[in-house]
Amino acid sequence: MTAPDESELAVGADAFAQDGAGLEVAVIGAGAIGATTAYDLAREGATVTLYDKGSIASGASGRAAGVCYNAFADPLEAELGADAIERFRALSGDETFPFVECPYVWLARDGDTERANQIRDQIERMQANGTIALEADADALAARFPALRTDDVAVAGIAGAAGYTDPGTYTACLAAAANGAGATLEPNTPVEVRTDPSRVVLEDGTEHEVDAVVVAAGAHTKQLLSDAGVSISMKPYRVQALIASGDVDEPMCYDASGAFYLRPHPDGVLAGDGTELVEADPDAYDRDADPEFVDETLERLRHRLPAADLDLERAWAGLCTATPDREPLVGELRPGLYVATGFQGHGFMRSPAIGDRLAADVLGGTGIDAFDPTRFDGDESFEIGDGMAIDTTQ
Repeated sequence: MTAPDESELAVGADAFAQDGAGLEVAVIGAGAIGATTAYDLAREGATVTLYDKGSIASGASGRAAGVCYNAFADPLEAELGADAIERFRALSGDETFPFVECPYVWLARDGDTERANQIRDQIERMQANGTIALEADADALAARFPALRTDDVAVAGIAGAAGYTDPGTYTACLAAAANGAGATLEPNTPVEVRTDPSRVVLEDGTEHEVDAVVVAAGAHTKQLLSDAGVSISMKPYRVQALIASGDVDEPMCYDASGAFYLRPHPDGVLAGDGTELVEADPDAYDRDADPEFVDETLERLRHRLPAADLDLERAWAGLCTATPDREPLVGELRPGLYVATGFQGHGFMRSPAIGDRLAADVLGGTGIDAFDPTRFDGDESFEIGDGMAIDTTQ
């Protein structure tokens, strides 16, 4: 894997309050967010070690859908979405990872008045915030995207700041970039977290004291922190996806009424959701997709893409993470202890922007107040909500 050129990577949105010279940081979790954070810290001069109990991108990032878009009405979400898309574009290339520009469509079906009204309101607020989004009826949608069946569509939104990529390749690329900037990569190296002072403990009992520990271990984050005596309000939950053979160039689409998404893929079409609204064990969940999910999703795909001639290629399950308010936990939990989790399925698409801001926070800059992980006590009782949903944030 070739690391991107340094000049291409330095496009983060936030200014660092200080350089990282003399600062030693352990990043736990070599997924997209961990690898990006490690890179952004290392390029600012910090001494960084990136740990993972498995290989690079062996967790949720390696099973993510790779859908990337900026279709948010909330100003903060829109800012993060725009910055992430900008970085995906800047980092991608023939020698790094692909980023395929592709419009993103989200729609509500006839008879689904609630979601149709939500989409219209969302588009209006996106436009008011300066985010480019268009409203389309069934005829306009069919004219723009002939691959889609639209005769049952009440309203759709179209966002052009969107595309897709291969999450595993992106993550490997950013890990290589971190290594090129001076970070040490330690895959297949389980560690435990300890606080006061911040340190990591290797399997042989060796303790390594650092200035800061960043835990970005996806669904395993909760247990890692619990073992360190720190509780967070996060629950892992299982989601499912599949790839079907076929020929579809565009668009990416979220059918809000049918509760599934799709995007073009080199092997055909990638589609999914299949959310289970119960807490999952990250060490003992079923990594294979359910037969019922496969049958239902293929049926939905064949309805929405009637000319694509779709047949199942493969299917799988992965994990996402939920919080009580459906917003992630990003920032400092304790002095010298930082976290990034709870992204409700939007972690990969935000990773270029989150990595930049989390690194800035570690280096003395400003964190993301709305995502402050200390806003919860850590013992809250809450229900898991579906990660894919229309943005109705006021």
